[in-house]
Amino acid sequence: MEDLGKIHQLIVNLSGYEMTFNLDILVLSWIVIIGLLVFGYFASRNRQLVPGAVQTIGETFVFQFYSLTEDALGERLARKYGPLIIALFMFLLMCNWLGVFPHLGEPTSDLNTTLAMGIMGFVIAHYVGIREKGIKAYLKGYCEPIFFMIPLNIIGELSKVISISFRLFGNIMGGDIIVLVVTYLTFSLVLPPFLTAFFFLFIGAIQAFVFTMLTLVYIAVQVH
Repeated sequence: MEDLGKIHQLIVNLSGYEMTFNLDILVLSWIVIIGLLVFGYFASRNRQLVPGAVQTIGETFVFQFYSLTEDALGERLARKYGPLIIALFMFLLMCNWLGVFPHLGEPTSDLNTTLAMGIMGFVIAHYVGIREKGIKAYLKGYCEPIFFMIPLNIIGELSKVISISFRLFGNIMGGDIIVLVVTYLTFSLVLPPFLTAFFFLFIGAIQAFVFTMLTLVYIAVQVH
């Protein structure tokens, strides 16, 4: 149980300000990134009319999420932001599944990771909204239905970042805690393997999908 409190940190002093980096999360995130790059290389290398297993998996991800992006944003914007949505889902999925492997954990069990993903989606959504509607129409949206709603509309937009980030973090961290508690209580017998498969694989996939779809919806709301 004490493993939850072990954090390897790197503290960097910049002009009197200390910046703390969680080395565990950084290493785990780069494992996922490198793994996805290797997967992308083999999935796209020597593409065949009758695809192999790796190419089939890659094309399935691309087709399904590109179609969802096209339905939400239209064909023109899907060409720009479809790759982002696909990459976001695959990254979060692999992050959530990384805990299946011994001595590894999920980068998404750290609030900094999920919060960074939430802020990224927030910035992209509002950037797209300004670019597509123009700054005047974009700002006008905060005055609806009446001018006095501006503070509430701003709070509502900011709360989306908190909501989407804490939802993913809470589910992944909660799953870790439940698996650890049950493992200690049952001495690693019977239940833990099933709990691991349920929380890391099934719940991990669901949470990655929910986070990705919410990000897509936030972008679509700003565009339309």
